[in-house]
Amino acid sequence: MRKSILLIFIILALVTSCKKDEETPPVNNGLTDAMARDSLYYLMRQWYYWYDLMPAVTKEDYGNPYELLEAMRYKPTDKWSFVADYNEFIAEMQGEFVGHGIRIGIDDSLKARISMIYSRSPLYASGVRRGWIIKSINGSDIAQIIIDRDTEAYNSVLGASTEGITNKFVFIKPDRTEIEISSTKTKFTINSVLLYDTLHLSSGVTGHLVFESFIQPSSDELAEAFNFFKANDVKDLVLDLRYNSGGYLYVAQALASYIAGNGLAPSSTIFAKLTYNDKNQEQNSSFTFKSTSSPLSLTRLVVITSRLTASASEAVMNGLKPFMEIVSIGDTTYGKPVGMNGWEVGEKYFFWPITFKMVNKNNEGDYFGGIAPGKTVSDDISHDFSDRKELCLKEAIHFLETGTLSSVKKGSSSFYRYPQYSEKPEWVNNGLSLIR
Repeated sequence: MRKSILLIFIILALVTSCKKDEETPPVNNGLTDAMARDSLYYLMRQWYYWYDLMPAVTKEDYGNPYELLEAMRYKPTDKWSFVADYNEFIAEMQGEFVGHGIRIGIDDSLKARISMIYSRSPLYASGVRRGWIIKSINGSDIAQIIIDRDTEAYNSVLGASTEGITNKFVFIKPDRTEIEISSTKTKFTINSVLLYDTLHLSSGVTGHLVFESFIQPSSDELAEAFNFFKANDVKDLVLDLRYNSGGYLYVAQALASYIAGNGLAPSSTIFAKLTYNDKNQEQNSSFTFKSTSSPLSLTRLVVITSRLTASASEAVMNGLKPFMEIVSIGDTTYGKPVGMNGWEVGEKYFFWPITFKMVNKNNEGDYFGGIAPGKTVSDDISHDFSDRKELCLKEAIHFLETGTLSSVKKGSSSFYRYPQYSEKPEWVNNGLSLIR
């Protein structure tokens, strides 16, 4: 077995070589499930952050690493450690995607709507955008299925994540007209930057970035966005992380460096500190800000968040906190101030146990309950991200132009949090902080 990646859905470059006196997992090119299971058992005993709180297990009672990890996890806290199929993991972190390229949510009138869509998806090419109502899929009331949280029925209607599967959608467009579209699932590379543009406000030119995941292609996408912001001399930034459940730490480091700028947070300044268990204290390290050619050097940042905002996204917010005013709008974040090291096992599995805890320059962290917003605002999936009527963006603009968050008006609609369904693997939506 080769140790190759450290992961926290923020990725950090850390050395992962074993100490000579530690237990070394067996290596065998003819990998069986039992061998993989045994490898995970040894890794958990050495590297797992809560190794001293794990349940006592007999590894032979479990047929594969998936079952063993579920038995060994410290369940009172750990919701994140996972075993992934090797090829699926590599494809996901490279941005490879098979499907329609959508996320479906429920609005406050209990209608199903497109809450997110990738620009390279087949439905996007057909004109579908965030906010469109989905009346039915293959004749089924998808809204009721999502409201019932009936995952089995949802998967039955949409089918497997396989190229060539065609589904018939009936949409209601913003102009209230109905349209039927047959869409075939295809393979494409996702855009992790869903949108970047500028808002011309009374407070000045403001950058607006909707960022969906910290993956390998994100580096070039972020460079393009921040070059645009720098060229347009933006003075503020609205960073929309509402659907960003994390990814590589090196991407989070880059995003934070663009925002803080070379003067506010020079390259020697700490962005995040990682602390391992007492068996691996030599791995403790700090991530510093990086010098960038497109620094914004902001003094305040507005972040749009939800319960899907996790891991690397939270690390960006926490890491920037000592350097600027962070105002969040939306919902409380997921709550994952810990990260993972990753091990490649026989090109069949990737093991991602929680291995470290993360804090910022001022040793602030421990947000296991999530980071609460300054103003609770519903995810308004009835409007596109760039629409100034969208509730979260509207509140962000109000803050930037007035310096204060709006008060709750009598008779205004209450906050709601309805389920959403994504085509991505379940482990992606658990909040990832990855070290590469």
